[in-house]
Amino acid sequence: MRRLTVAAALAAAVLAGTASAQQAGPPAIGEPISLELAQKILAAAQAEAKKNNWSMAVAIVEPNGSLVAFQKMDNTQYGSINVAMDKATSAALYRRPTAAFYNALKAGNTYVMQLRSANAVPGGLPIVVGGKLVGGIGSSGGTGEQDTQISEAGLTAVK
Repeated sequence: MRRLTVAAALAAAVLAGTASAQQAGPPAIGEPISLELAQKILAAAQAEAKKNNWSMAVAIVEPNGSLVAFQKMDNTQYGSINVAMDKATSAALYRRPTAAFYNALKAGNTYVMQLRSANAVPGGLPIVVGGKLVGGIGSSGGTGEQDTQISEAGLTAVK
């Protein structure tokens, strides 16, 4: 029991630490993203991937991690399908970029690996509209930097 309490305290500490980087903390949860907005985000992400000649898989999920829209470009590795969905789910459930978990692991906080549905690979971002979380986007197919660039490009459709 003590072990579980310590693990919970450590998990809360890493999440609080990563939330501090978001100034006001994680956004409140709003209504789930609409299919129309999800498709606009996918189109913007795909345009960025094409511009850079990168083959990508991109997933959009609701705040609870349920898939709303998905796209896999031709020649994208099959492993990227699940990775993109995992990144989107992690960003939505934890209301922070997946890079926050990556940075925590890099700092030696290995207990992050025990957080259910937390993906520690850059490329997953929360989707926030009007200050409220409406979902998450995850991109996979390139490096963590490239995946993040694609997800960020997708979020330009939100503005």
